[in-house]
Amino acid sequence: MVVPKSPDKKRSQNVCLETRISPNPSLSQDSRSLKHLSSNELFSPVNTSLELQSQEFTETDALLPNELYDGSRSSRSMTAKGAEGPAGPEESVCSMVLQILVPFLLAGFGTVSAGMLLDVVQSWDVFQDFSELLILVPAVLGMKGNLEMTLASRLSTAVNAGKMESAREKWLLIIGNLALKQLQATVLGLLASLVATLLGWMAEGQMPFNHLVLLCSTSISTAFMASLMQGMIMVGVIIGCKRMGINPDNVATPMAASFGDLITLALLACFSQELYMYLYPYVLYLVDLFYLCLIPVWMAVSSKHPASHILLHTGWEPIIAAMLISSIGGLILDKSVSDPNLVGIILYAPVINGIGGNLVSIQSSRISTHLHLNYSPREFPEGRKSCLNPFYIFFVSGANHRSAQVLLLLVLPGQLIFIHVIHLMKGGLTLPSPLFTVFFLSASLIQVFLLLCIADCMVHCLWRRGKDPDSYSIPYLTALGDLLGTGLLSLVFLILWCIGDTGNV
Repeated sequence: MVVPKSPDKKRSQNVCLETRISPNPSLSQDSRSLKHLSSNELFSPVNTSLELQSQEFTETDALLPNELYDGSRSSRSMTAKGAEGPAGPEESVCSMVLQILVPFLLAGFGTVSAGMLLDVVQSWDVFQDFSELLILVPAVLGMKGNLEMTLASRLSTAVNAGKMESAREKWLLIIGNLALKQLQATVLGLLASLVATLLGWMAEGQMPFNHLVLLCSTSISTAFMASLMQGMIMVGVIIGCKRMGINPDNVATPMAASFGDLITLALLACFSQELYMYLYPYVLYLVDLFYLCLIPVWMAVSSKHPASHILLHTGWEPIIAAMLISSIGGLILDKSVSDPNLVGIILYAPVINGIGGNLVSIQSSRISTHLHLNYSPREFPEGRKSCLNPFYIFFVSGANHRSAQVLLLLVLPGQLIFIHVIHLMKGGLTLPSPLFTVFFLSASLIQVFLLLCIADCMVHCLWRRGKDPDSYSIPYLTALGDLLGTGLLSLVFLILWCIGDTGNV
């Protein structure tokens, strides 16, 4: 005999069921109000698009509208009051090291190859006649931090927050971000060439107009094609990490830079040489015009998606500022290469710059994901009132102090491997001089230590100001890595020249 359940008991079971399904109690109240809607009305694409268009988005909103998923903005505010522990995927130190190590080594070998390539192409006719190309190199190479790494960081946050489960919304997010990235690459390529021209004019006192035209065509072509190729690679990496259950914060950003330097530098060298030898000077105007005519297309595509529409208006400040910072590093590199007493610096500049940017981008992406998952915009974690406190960053128990320790400890063994690989590729059978090794490792350690401290402070300050760290922090950090790396490396070679130690450098 079946005893009928009482209405009170049945109501309590329904409440428990709603609480178990919904991660946020507030969602169970919202779900009751949706019971009167039919399933066609609830999941209608027309209603969804109208709802998205009627909302006002800001740069602190999630990459995808939270209304399409289980979470909501109120769920973040509920967890913001909680403990410091991460709400995202938990991982052991061993797992974190293994996930970071392989992309770190791949990125390092990519920067080593870029340094060897730069050492070869600097003797080409176009680099000899257009010395401004060396000023352009750090700015163009730094675009991977401005574009690819920020894309990787944003998509990593979306994956960890569970916002790429729906196939429709996943591809909507990806297409919008790729279109935005092509637009930013075209604009940054043009601005980088103009800045390189200006800095070259300030250094040399003259700048022919044909130099400006060649620099613009080379820079825009390189930025556009490199961004297109690396963007598609990054989408594949993010989707692969998601399917394999790997935390993309540990893998995506260094993978974005693994062969980014090599691809970008190879494209820069080939485009400049081909334009210089065969197409110069008449077809250059058509090349520039072609890329500029594509700007309205990228704007139209990216403006149709809420996530990229936000960055279309608010995401220009960090990437332009980072490009200017990297250009200053390029001027230092150009002056150092032209000094016969600093021979060999061009081999190591991509290595020290690339490794520093790769490591700090991992930490920035991890901190940003932690803030997205545990705090509402402008809410600051408890105990984070002080800034640039190395003791807190590396030793006080927190969400990302272990990753900071791991990243700092990877500098010395990693750079030793890369130095040895450089000398093997040059045909040397011995390691460089002990004094050079000590100075180079010290410069790398100082660079990464400063970058990790700046990253911790910058990401939290951006979050407190209501700005998305995924889009703002990495361009600044990679540009500062270029500037610090080039400056410290020039200082190392200058000290070695002063004390007379130039052997095996």
